[in-house]
Amino acid sequence: MPHRLLSLEHFRQRLAHADALPQLVILGVLSGVAAGGLISLFRAADTLLQAWLLSEGAERFEALPDLYRLLLPIGGSLLLIALFACIPAQARAVGIVHLLERLANHQGRLPVLNLIIQGLAALIALASGHSVGREGPAVHLGAGAGSLIGQRLNLPNNSMRLLVGCGAAAGIAATFNTPLAGVIFAMEVILLEYTMIGFLPVMVAALVGDVVSRALLGKAIVFTAPDLAIGELTQLPLVALLGLLCGLLAAGFHTLQIQTFRLRHWHFPVRFLLAGVLTGMVAVYWPEVMGSGYDTIESLFHESAPVLFLVGLLLAKCILTPIVIGLGIPAGLIGPTLVIGALAGALLGALDTLITGTAHTGLYAMLGMGAMMAALLNAPLAALLAMLELTRNTDIILPGMLALVVASLTTRYVFRLPSIFHASLIQQGLDVRQAPLAQILSRAAVGSLMRRDLCQTSADISLAAARTLLETAPYRILVESDRRHFLLPPADLRHYLDSLPEDAGDSLSINLLSIPAHRVDTDYLLYRATLKEALDRMQEQELESLIVVSNREDPIGLISRQQIEEYYHQKQSLA
Repeated sequence: MPHRLLSLEHFRQRLAHADALPQLVILGVLSGVAAGGLISLFRAADTLLQAWLLSEGAERFEALPDLYRLLLPIGGSLLLIALFACIPAQARAVGIVHLLERLANHQGRLPVLNLIIQGLAALIALASGHSVGREGPAVHLGAGAGSLIGQRLNLPNNSMRLLVGCGAAAGIAATFNTPLAGVIFAMEVILLEYTMIGFLPVMVAALVGDVVSRALLGKAIVFTAPDLAIGELTQLPLVALLGLLCGLLAAGFHTLQIQTFRLRHWHFPVRFLLAGVLTGMVAVYWPEVMGSGYDTIESLFHESAPVLFLVGLLLAKCILTPIVIGLGIPAGLIGPTLVIGALAGALLGALDTLITGTAHTGLYAMLGMGAMMAALLNAPLAALLAMLELTRNTDIILPGMLALVVASLTTRYVFRLPSIFHASLIQQGLDVRQAPLAQILSRAAVGSLMRRDLCQTSADISLAAARTLLETAPYRILVESDRRHFLLPPADLRHYLDSLPEDAGDSLSINLLSIPAHRVDTDYLLYRATLKEALDRMQEQELESLIVVSNREDPIGLISRQQIEEYYHQKQSLA
């Protein structure tokens, strides 16, 4: 075997272990490069497409005539209908919800076609002014880049999960140049766990993804935020009130989207066209609802807006966005979520200005942006870091923490709502939350525990062949006969041979199915499987052990239920 193939095989074997940190860091670098390049391509295409459609620049839908604002989302919906009509139904699943489902049920193996459709569909939705964001597509594209690397290298499934997290972090970092927020988002929303072995590869991926996007496209200037801070601690009650308001808005957004999600049994042409018509009608009166709305957020940072305008736009965005996303428009919700939070903060700041005469609208807009994201995603730390990195204002950390805590408590414990992504999965009859046992067993592959002292034979063998098998001192003997396979303890075979007459010839035929022995049924499992997959298979088929096979279906080892249980108890004792 060539030296390169031997090195790759050793690399895979090391990744089967839960502590393969150097190998995981290498994968983090590869994921960051791939995700950074793919996101840069997506960002460039989005910028060019909007520059072609919008003469005043990206996100400047307000400059379009009323008729264009009405027809543009409808035209975008028609294009999406044409795109989706040309592809199979399974390729239409995109976004973070699709990513979480593949991570839970398909070991993080993301299909290439879904990835391509995600990029094209998101570009159409964003350019046509639908009330959606580019963050969800960025996470899907980044995670897909990491997943494709793992699939191409035939890596164990335990490392596939982390590769998806690395790609997601790099996707966020490459989109906004916010590497730290990307890391926490990947751990808090995608992987749903914090582990030291996972932090470093994800951190490396986010760093590399950010560097690649800066090298290819330059710095992503999302917001130019002023340096604002609370003047007095007496403002903190108003900050807490802002958190409560964002929590209430998030609960309403959550409920409306899930209720609309129940219309998914409608054919996608009807749903997409309805989304386009609704967006166009609202955009005639409130053009700021179109697109991600980053220009609206920045204007709220710097200028006060009339209260009636803020109320109207807030209601329009809060009602339109969850309906559009619930109807299946294939793009993200984080961008519109930031707009809603900024509008809520600016509204509360404007009311405070009317009462006290002191302008705080920009500060409250920043705080509301993070509070709304935290409440809807149930990801307070990711929201805090996103708010910090997007505004580059460390003075908002203290009031920001207060607003985020109140907002998160409101949705999580008052309304008992999960993350909007997990709620969408539950609506589909899925739940990706893992018990502690599943989390621990998902971090290692069967190759990290399997016993390799296994020999294979057919059921009918000669006496000489049986003695030769025993000379290798195997742990178990794998016996195959007529598509049936079972394990035979070597001690039982040795006991039978000892019971034979001394004059038995070496050519004597022995049938391992008929000799007295404790035979145990078994089944095959691919070496890429995690310990959790192995345990699930054993429980499903009522087996005590499984044969681990390579890609060529050659037996390479044995994994038993006892080994997995001992591994779990060992990890628990160290925790």
